Parts: sequence; C-alpha cells; structure tokens
Amino acid sequence: MVHELRAWRTLHGFLPTSAADAEPREMNIPEFLLEMSIVIIAVVSVLTNLSVLLCFTQSADLRSHVPGIFVLNLSFSNILLTVINMPATFLGVAQRAKPFGDLFCHAVSFTETFITSNAMLSMAALSMDRWIAVVFPLSYSSKMRYRDAFLIVAYSWLHALTFSLTQLMMEWGGYSHTYASCTVHMDAEDGTQLAAYATFTALFHCSSFALCLFVMCFAYLKVLRVARSHCKRIDVITVQTLLLLVDIHPSVKERCLAQQKKRRQRASKKICIFIGSFILCFSPYVTTRLVELFPSVHIPRYWGIATKCLFYAKASSDPFVYCLLRQQYRKVLVSVISRVLRKDQYFLSVHSMSSTLDTADDSCVARVT
Repeated sequence: MVHELRAWRTLHGFLPTSAADAEPREMNIPEFLLEMSIVIIAVVSVLTNLSVLLCFTQSADLRSHVPGIFVLNLSFSNILLTVINMPATFLGVAQRAKPFGDLFCHAVSFTETFITSNAMLSMAALSMDRWIAVVFPLSYSSKMRYRDAFLIVAYSWLHALTFSLTQLMMEWGGYSHTYASCTVHMDAEDGTQLAAYATFTALFHCSSFALCLFVMCFAYLKVLRVARSHCKRIDVITVQTLLLLVDIHPSVKERCLAQQKKRRQRASKKICIFIGSFILCFSPYVTTRLVELFPSVHIPRYWGIATKCLFYAKASSDPFVYCLLRQQYRKVLVSVISRVLRKDQYFLSVHSMSSTLDTADDSCVARVT
C-alpha cells in the first residue's frame, strides 16, 4: 500500500522520482547542523548582498568609482548562487536524493560553474584594481577606466561561459551524493571519459581558483610593500615631531605611538582578510574536488557537504570583506536606515494624531447628543 501511494504521488508530480524512491530516515545531528548552516548562510548572503546593491542605488559617489563595477558583478553572482544553488543543496541534504529532475539538475550545475568562475575572477579584478590604485596613483585614471572595467567583466563572463558550456555539452553536470548538490559530476559507470573529465576539472580549478589566488597574492603583497614604505615615512616624521616637541604631555606621546602602531598593522590585517577568506572558503572544496579524481579515494559525505558549506560561506562574507566594513558604505547604509526610521516615526505620529482627533470628535458628538 505504501509503495502504491508513493508511485501515485510520483505520477501526479507531488514528489520527484528520486525523492519518492528514497527511504524514510531519521534526522541526525550532523545533517541537521549542515542544513541549518546552509539556511543561515543563505539568509546572511541575501541580506548583505542586497545591502550592497542598495548602497549603490542610493549613492552617486559609489556609482562613480570604477571598482564598483567589479563589486556589482560579484554581488549579482553571490545572489544568484544563493537563490539557485543553496536551496537545491539544502533539499539534497534533507532528502538524501536528487531534489528535482535531470533537466533542473543540469541547469543548477551549469549556473554553479558559471557563477563560481565569475565570482573568483571578480575578486581577482578587485585586487588588481587596488594594486594599480596604490602603486600607480598618478596614472590610475588612465590605466583603469570604465571601458577597461567593462572589458574585464566581459572577459570574466566569457571565461565562465566557456567552462560551463563545455560541461553542459559533455553532460558532466548532475547530482553528486558526496556533496548533496547538483554540480560538476560524472557517472562512475562511464569510464571512457574519465581522462577528459579529469583534464576539464583540473583546468577549471587552475584557471579559476589557482589563477585568482596567484593574482590576489601578487597584487596585495605589492600593496602591502607600498603601504609599509608609506608607514615608515610617516613614522619618521612622527618621531622627529615628538622629539622637537619637548614639552608635550606623555599621554599625547603615547597616543601618537599607539596610532603609529595601529597604522602599521591596518594594511596587514586587511590583506590577511582578503587572502585568508579566499583560501579558507575555497581551498577545502577545490582540494576535495581534485583529490576525488583518483579512483581509489573515497570522500566521506559529511566532509563533502561541509566543504560545500564553506564554499557557500564566501558568498555571505564577500559583502563584509569588500564593502560593508568600509566607512563609505557604512555611511550610506546608516543614512538609508535613518531615513526609513524617520518615515516610520512620521507615519506613526500622523496615525496617532489622527486617532486622537477621531477620539476627540467622537467625544464631542457624544456630548452634543
């Protein structure tokens, strides 16, 4: 009777075939934690990336900067990843099976390949923009124009489309039980394409993760070197000024030295955040995808899903790393929130005033009658 009911639901479209064939299971703690992690990451990613887009719509100053094009491209990629791929992975973890049909799974795996490559190249473009701005400040306006930024974004899209279309034509997108998601995947039975699939996977991760990591390390280390040289010059001037000012209060001297120390550490902290978040979120997943190419290696399911969650966490951390922790974005957000709160307070005051007038009118009518 149970099998007949399940077959009837599958026939009438209430459940996907894979979900209908899946056996009922009990919820365990690791899977519950993974599901909650995906939900929290998705909610934070949507809110933060939409906040970045809101800042751009409300500030003409942000729109006038060339790096804003790379930030917008990165934010749109993160939103698409959150809306399309994270819910599919959540259903894959919850059902332990393919969430929907083959056509949907191919589309989701296509978007994941495209979005992943596009997002990584956007981060590399942001690091190169920062390098040009710091190392060549006088010629930055001629080296990085709107046309150059649009050309970089166009190359990023073309690069991502090349790999995603190749994956689609070779039919290497599907549901992977190891990652509980629709991703780049080849059936174990099809051993004839193993060499081509391994070459494609290696080239994809080398041209996205490895290339972007190299560009980021090169650019930010150059930025760090210039920042340290500037700090040394400022430190020399500060020390000479403190030596000349003999009658200066010791507390002022200590405050100047403390600010000098913070200035030296600020650039190092920012660069560690940029490169560290990239390595922390992407390297476990990329390493696992490369290791699983060896036939003798078995990847545990929980480890695969955990690396996928870390991979998704980058989409929720990018707005903080590149935008929301900067003073310019914070000012725009605070002004938007204050305007919204003022409007709410105005509507509440108008509503309370109208209710007071209505009460007064009612009392007057009652008195007259």
